[in-house]
Amino acid sequence: MKNRLKTGILALMAIALSFTACNEDDPMTPVDDSRYMQEDQMGRPAINTVFVNAGDKDNFNTTEPSKQGAAYADKFNDKLLALNPAYTTNALGLDAATFTSVLATDVLTVSTEGKTTFFDGTNVLTGRALADDVISVELLLIFGGPEGTGNPGLTDDNVDANDKAFLNTFPYLATPH
Repeated sequence: MKNRLKTGILALMAIALSFTACNEDDPMTPVDDSRYMQEDQMGRPAINTVFVNAGDKDNFNTTEPSKQGAAYADKFNDKLLALNPAYTTNALGLDAATFTSVLATDVLTVSTEGKTTFFDGTNVLTGRALADDVISVELLLIFGGPEGTGNPGLTDDNVDANDKAFLNTFPYLATPH
């Protein structure tokens, strides 16, 4: 009897609180966005690391993606041609200026239809599956030339799989060691 009375009182208190906790007349307190600061961007792994000069890292990482292309495409183009002076086009058919304008906007594009992959020879930048070999794809696009077969020693990181199998259910990441 005592337990039922306690449970009943707690239930009534919870109901009363639910009616009094929210009031449509209460002004909403805005969030103070000045407390938060963008520190890093890494939509495409290694691109930021390789193409952004050390002196530009903080600026790049805090620049809105919609403004990165205009601010960094020329610098990315210079870096690409320094890394691969023989660059003409890549396996996507992109010349240096077009390729680096894509790279300079550090966002991971995602297709809402079809296969999700970084690059599989047919589908390009439609997202990223956990098992995608992103670094090898980026090396191939930088050094592989129009057919993707140039500079074979520079087009693969030779790491073909994760060290542990990914899960088939959420959260999909491999279990920790």
